[in-house]
Amino acid sequence: MKNLQNNLAEESSPYLLQHAKNPVHWQAWDKKFFNQKKLLLISIGYSACHWCHVMENECFEDQEVAKIMNENFINIKIDREERPDLDHIYMQALQAMTGHGGWPLNVVCLPDGRPVWGATYLPKKQWTGTLHQLSDLYKKSPDKMVEYAEKLEKGLQQINLIEPIEEKQPVKIDFINKLLPSWKSKFDYTYGGMKGAPKFLMPNNYQFLLRYAVQTNKPELIDFVSFSLNKIIYGGIYDAIGGGFSRYAVDEKWHIPHFEKMLYDNAQMLSLLAEAYAVSKKPLFKKTLEETFSFIDREFSAPNGGFYAALDADSLTENNQHKEGAFYTWTKNELQQILGTDFLLFAEYYNVNEKGYWEENQYVLRRISSVKKIAEKFKLSEKTIAEKVEKAKEQLFQIREKRAKPALDTKILTAWNALMLSAYCDAYSIFQNEDYLEKAKQNMSFLLNNRVQKNGALIRSFKQNNIEIKACLDDYAFFIEALIKLYEITFEEQHLLKAKQITDYCLDNFLNEEANAFYYTSHKTSELFIKTIEIEDNVIPSSNSAMAKNLFKLSKFFRNPNYKKIALNLYQHVEPRIANYPSGYSNWLQVQLDFSTPFYELIFRGDNAKENIEKVSKYYLPNIIKAYKKTAENTTIPILQEKQEVSKNEMHLCEDARCFLPSKNYKQIISHILNQSS
Repeated sequence: MKNLQNNLAEESSPYLLQHAKNPVHWQAWDKKFFNQKKLLLISIGYSACHWCHVMENECFEDQEVAKIMNENFINIKIDREERPDLDHIYMQALQAMTGHGGWPLNVVCLPDGRPVWGATYLPKKQWTGTLHQLSDLYKKSPDKMVEYAEKLEKGLQQINLIEPIEEKQPVKIDFINKLLPSWKSKFDYTYGGMKGAPKFLMPNNYQFLLRYAVQTNKPELIDFVSFSLNKIIYGGIYDAIGGGFSRYAVDEKWHIPHFEKMLYDNAQMLSLLAEAYAVSKKPLFKKTLEETFSFIDREFSAPNGGFYAALDADSLTENNQHKEGAFYTWTKNELQQILGTDFLLFAEYYNVNEKGYWEENQYVLRRISSVKKIAEKFKLSEKTIAEKVEKAKEQLFQIREKRAKPALDTKILTAWNALMLSAYCDAYSIFQNEDYLEKAKQNMSFLLNNRVQKNGALIRSFKQNNIEIKACLDDYAFFIEALIKLYEITFEEQHLLKAKQITDYCLDNFLNEEANAFYYTSHKTSELFIKTIEIEDNVIPSSNSAMAKNLFKLSKFFRNPNYKKIALNLYQHVEPRIANYPSGYSNWLQVQLDFSTPFYELIFRGDNAKENIEKVSKYYLPNIIKAYKKTAENTTIPILQEKQEVSKNEMHLCEDARCFLPSKNYKQIISHILNQSS
């Protein structure tokens, strides 16, 4: 392994390519670099990561730093979005060593890959000092490092062990009722979301709260979700000019974003907006959804039907300097020159004042006042205010399009594409916009043709020269969920059958019955020193909670009690962890609701059922699955094989295969579901 050079130019990941000209002799992940009698320095990040860029500029582009790294370490760069399995392991190690995590994620490891030290961003002086110390320690006292690595490895194994439950408790709604007060004490009733900063979007938190509120008749929780969404949309974390959400806000007011935009955040926010609109009918939620879909179409949509991964936080200024937020922010003088006589109204609407000020004469647009108050101040109608603001936004959009855009990460990741596919399905169900359905079908066609193998195995992504990157559990879980959702709006049975095939593949290749959970990587994956289990719901739901939801629904469609048993077992082993941190298990709490509250099967039959399907779909009904069989068609789906043929437009509402009298009145069906839920 002598005379290594930087080989990242051979990669296709935009993040790795960003480091291809560093004087550091970076290598892409490869087991051939292990056990070479030299410490490994593994650095993990992603293309849109601001602090990754800062550390590259301060450390990895510096010749002095590179000399230290090259002489003492084998240096490995990893794109966390391409290889989340590696990121999982080393992030767990970092958190165990330091008590916190983040990116860039830097770990120094023994030659066999076991970590002995970790940190996130460090400035040059601290970075070089630490590397000298670690290198000296390894040369003088390698046994101490080995001893520490062994202890850490045992600790990580314990983290990924789910203790068996001596006596499983029945799943009852009382469990949620008791833990909600402690969670509510953390609600921010001034600015929305949870108290404190930074503030992440966390859509699955609000999706659970909305579902729980509707099913248990808690209007105050519906109000809080609506209030929080308003504050998010009004804040700078939402791009008022071009649509779309940034990853998080650095302050408690949602004002100043960390400007990178991720596909997974926007996909989940679109699903949440569709659901929130179905409950509240607030025009703001629909408008924001439409603007964000336009942003996705414009910036994230690939010609082949896939969706790109992310937009960078940084972009070039007029002086050709990389700066965070340069593409999105405005000076007061710029706005005055562009908007002319409408500037004062726009400045009032978006707080081009001390409340909208960021830094260095830059403003991040943020709403505070209602249109009604602004209309009163300017003695104009609300309609006129809205028209003037939209005109100003269009002017600013055209000007902004001439700026240097943030770098686009063109990776197409299966898990994140599946989340976006689900968003199109959710939006189509509520709004019946055929464009949403078409986009969902196009993306599914892309995924089926490019990411699904005959045996049900998935591919996460591709590297250069079409080298496959194996899928992880989140790829499977979110893809299965998307297949189920696409079935429920198209009723094309191949989607449900494919969901079952891929689920069975997961049961065979990911489920560890002794651990009472799915591993994040397949049993066939052997290159890692430990196998991780993803349990906590974070900015994205955990892959295990998503699989539990999938298994529960598929148990209904396929009358498969084993699926339901596995889903219940998954939940019951996680439940003891939830009480102390409910917001970190919000998707699991949806699984709890699946088991503890009424859950229905709504079966449409007849050649002319389309009208009823459309009307029912517009309601927010999180506790049903939908299936449809035309009168004269054969079916391979067990749930549709149970009833004799019925007359046109009849609907069967069932609960655990116990069906009520058929009905032709969709309002009667809706009324029964809503009344029983509350």
